[in-house]
Amino acid sequence: MSCCLSCCASLTCGLCTSTASCISQKSARIGYCGLFGVSLVISWIFREVGTPLLEKFPWIGASDTHTKEWYQVQAVLRVSLGNFLFFGILALIMIGVKDQNDRRDSWHHGGWIVKIVVWLLLVVLAFFLPDAIILVYGFIAKFGAGLFLLIQVIILLDFTHSWNDAWVEKDEQKWYIALLAVSVGCYIAAFTVSGILFIWFNPSGYDCSINIFFLVMTMILAFVFAIIALHPQVNGSLLPASVISLYCAYVCYTGLSSEPRDYECNGLNKSRAVSTSTLILGMLTTVLSVLYSALRAGSSKTFLSPPSSPKLGGNKPLLEEEVEEGNAKKEEKEAQPVSYSYSFFHLIFALASMYSAMLLSGWTSTSETSELIDVGWTSVWVRMGTEWVTAGLYIWTLTAPLLFPDREFA
Repeated sequence: MSCCLSCCASLTCGLCTSTASCISQKSARIGYCGLFGVSLVISWIFREVGTPLLEKFPWIGASDTHTKEWYQVQAVLRVSLGNFLFFGILALIMIGVKDQNDRRDSWHHGGWIVKIVVWLLLVVLAFFLPDAIILVYGFIAKFGAGLFLLIQVIILLDFTHSWNDAWVEKDEQKWYIALLAVSVGCYIAAFTVSGILFIWFNPSGYDCSINIFFLVMTMILAFVFAIIALHPQVNGSLLPASVISLYCAYVCYTGLSSEPRDYECNGLNKSRAVSTSTLILGMLTTVLSVLYSALRAGSSKTFLSPPSSPKLGGNKPLLEEEVEEGNAKKEEKEAQPVSYSYSFFHLIFALASMYSAMLLSGWTSTSETSELIDVGWTSVWVRMGTEWVTAGLYIWTLTAPLLFPDREFA
């Protein structure tokens, strides 16, 4: 039996080593995203079953008797803090990396076994910290989560403009038709979603003025986007306006679905399955949005690009000397700039750790039942605030050139 256990341990170690080597050779970004996804799963597990364990720690909640919901928030915040420290340290280490000759470039792509051990130690260490530190982190995490949402909005705006420019530059009729078809489709979807939300969150017999306000504002914003984008003096397009309208409709849905379950205007208050579906959708959306944010960090059309990004270079191609001798080609390849900002890449994951903690803890609110995820009036106003900030930023990108004609906007 001991021989079998030894063989299994050896095989497991070899498998982990091979996996870490494969990640470092192919794509470190996928590895970091996977590690972040694992942290979300651990947060979920500790939130659901970790309360009895935390109650045995004398330094957690020692000063008073706390509810199950309080311990669940503590578990989520402590895992999040360990994750935040891991990615925050990496972000600080990677500041100033300019090319692939920098030693920190190899740190970013390699050493996965060491990174996993350090990450695990930081998560474990977070469970030995006093409640006061976790309380401060929970307060700071609210602002970090808000910053993460703001970055998501900026990257979404950049994506929509890049998408539109890419199809317009093709200068072919079929691409113009495709632009029109996608734009109309997004607008139809946005208004369809808004109509469904009117049915779900405005039941007859109740005064649901706040929900009506949210939904009417969402539909008005969709019309405003189109009117401004198609104005002759505005250099806009219908595609970004339609995509932003659909996104605002989605954010409005997430906001309304976060209303307390005992609120009579919440059409989901009778659904027992909404807890699991909200959790899965929220976690999946977070993982995908974080990965996309990190991948977009090196885009040439966003302020998030490193100054040395090859996409921001001069008129000469990055590997111009490849046509010359082999030695010159090798030197040019070794000295090429990094394709994205490593420090911003890790900063995104650090902020996302805060956002995921807010998602799983209902923005540190213990007033709702522990079976629900991201439910409460705090979540509602955060979502709706995100929608209005998105609308404001998009309108600003359209009107800023008119308001400040002497300035140049990228």
